[in-house]
Amino acid sequence: MTILPLIALPLAGALVLLLGGRRTNSWGHLLGCATVLASFAWGVVLFADLLARSADDRVVDERLFSWVPVAQLQVDFGLRLDALSVCFVLLITGVGALIHLYSIGYMAHDPGRRRFFAYLNLFVAAMLLLVLADNYLGLYVGWEGVGLASYLLIGFWHHKPSAATAAKKAFVVNRVGDLGLAVALMVMFAGFGTVSYTGVFNGASQASTGTLTAIGLLLLLAACGKSAQVPLQSWLGDAMEGPTPVSALIHAATMVTAGVYLIVRSGPVFNLAPAAQTGVVIVGAVTLLFGAVIGCAKDEIKKALAASTMSQIGYMVLAAGLGPAGYAVAIMHLLTHGFFKAGLFLGAGSVMHAMDDETDMRRYGGLRSLLPVTFVTFGLGYLAIIGVPPFAGFFSKDAIIETAFAAGGLRGWLLGGAALLGAGITAFYMTRVMLMTFFGERRWAPDTHPHESPPVMTLPMVVLALGSIGAGALLALGGRLAHWLEPVVGSHEAHHVVPVWVMTVITLSVVAVGVGVAYRMYATRAVPEVAPEEVSALTVAARRDLYGDAVNEAVFMRPGEQLTRDLVVVDDKGVEGVSTGLAALVGRTSDGLRRLQTGFARSYALSMFAGAALVIGLMWVVSVW
Repeated sequence: MTILPLIALPLAGALVLLLGGRRTNSWGHLLGCATVLASFAWGVVLFADLLARSADDRVVDERLFSWVPVAQLQVDFGLRLDALSVCFVLLITGVGALIHLYSIGYMAHDPGRRRFFAYLNLFVAAMLLLVLADNYLGLYVGWEGVGLASYLLIGFWHHKPSAATAAKKAFVVNRVGDLGLAVALMVMFAGFGTVSYTGVFNGASQASTGTLTAIGLLLLLAACGKSAQVPLQSWLGDAMEGPTPVSALIHAATMVTAGVYLIVRSGPVFNLAPAAQTGVVIVGAVTLLFGAVIGCAKDEIKKALAASTMSQIGYMVLAAGLGPAGYAVAIMHLLTHGFFKAGLFLGAGSVMHAMDDETDMRRYGGLRSLLPVTFVTFGLGYLAIIGVPPFAGFFSKDAIIETAFAAGGLRGWLLGGAALLGAGITAFYMTRVMLMTFFGERRWAPDTHPHESPPVMTLPMVVLALGSIGAGALLALGGRLAHWLEPVVGSHEAHHVVPVWVMTVITLSVVAVGVGVAYRMYATRAVPEVAPEEVSALTVAARRDLYGDAVNEAVFMRPGEQLTRDLVVVDDKGVEGVSTGLAALVGRTSDGLRRLQTGFARSYALSMFAGAALVIGLMWVVSVW
């Protein structure tokens, strides 16, 4: 069965909506939804086909055409559907379709709705190409396509300076990470003579550790950009300036998970490069705490969820850095996160819809009775993300914590401790969001009249809430997902430093402490309409995103500006000076020679006489000598 329709359908939708112009305004949103729903249906058919095959035959390769036939670089444009990529196909198209449906209601009165759906379709098509390409160059094209579409979506309301700035920031920061992927492609071709997955992975066993470490670190840099990991995390919070469906699509189920896909797909490289793997786990551990701390201090509901996304992706990266022991649990958390985080973002959009686009949680309160569907669905996503059994996050996040501790030695205790601490902080800031939004006194303006969202918005939220309830058990029990992914990521026999039930009790106790602290701070005390100014230094730092922008400016931007100024001086004084000096020398020489051309015959005769006399004199001197 052909794979191409998965990408062709949403891409065709984007082209029709962009090229059709205003003539498609009345039905463009319906076409945008139909293409993604059709792509999801085709993905289900392909998944069923793979499911019917034996484990060693679950790979479908499709060569479309010869793409780059240049000397030794021969790259075909091909697609690969296997156990790993089909998981992403179902997530991207399934959750993507729900977000498209939600957008019909959310963007109902926006004059650019048709263009918005075109960008959504373009984004889905690019993300599908990213995960379905059978080589790194095809992945790179999808990678850049996702970057372009995210720029267009984050800056969709470009009439707002904040949205235009956020889009530009996301674009620039992601280009830094993309440079890592581009250079990695060059190193792959130089070292292996190919950029296909098969060629690179087969050649990895014969390559030097230095080459593999370089490739691994460059791929990690790329992952940091797309997945908003330290030190390239600063764009994610600002990206909330885009419409809320964009936040759900980009920051829950698709774009920010691309870095995790890249690391897991490149497992054969990382498995042979321990230094690169260490870099991955350090980045993941730091980011999961980094994002969690920031989430504690955000008063805007979408920015609190954005910090949460950063933290949850950190969990996935940490697990992926643990090698074969962590690849499957990283993907499991990625899939469960796609359900509960998309549901949380759509729930936030529903609250904003009810509150006249107000985003400050300090002006919410008491909304549970007025927005019952939103409250229940958001609450189920909350229980899933903090890891309450039997919700989805309990199975996936606990598995990561257990795998981190199982790494053994001091390394295992440090990584497991970071993951466990992150679980407690997650419980705190997500409980804070729940209490400030749905409980307590009503703090909104008198002219605000909260109301539940229309069914076209609440239905996708209900479906995602069901996923938040059951996805974890469906994937985890019986090791279903781990066995499914074995042909791609390999198998690993799990071992634990402490019994699983003990680790579960410890984790739930830490979560309970986080919930209790948040309850004491935000349920038993009045929430002020303005955040207190007299706070700790840590709170100030968290409100300023732990000075991520300041660090990037100090470490990268200012040295870069100084280097640019120095290069300008070198160019002015050196390159420009040499070229200008040569021009001046030629000019002065020309002026001198021009004076010899007087136009008078007597001058030329005198010159000829002087020349002849000089020649005769030299001949006489030579003969006498």
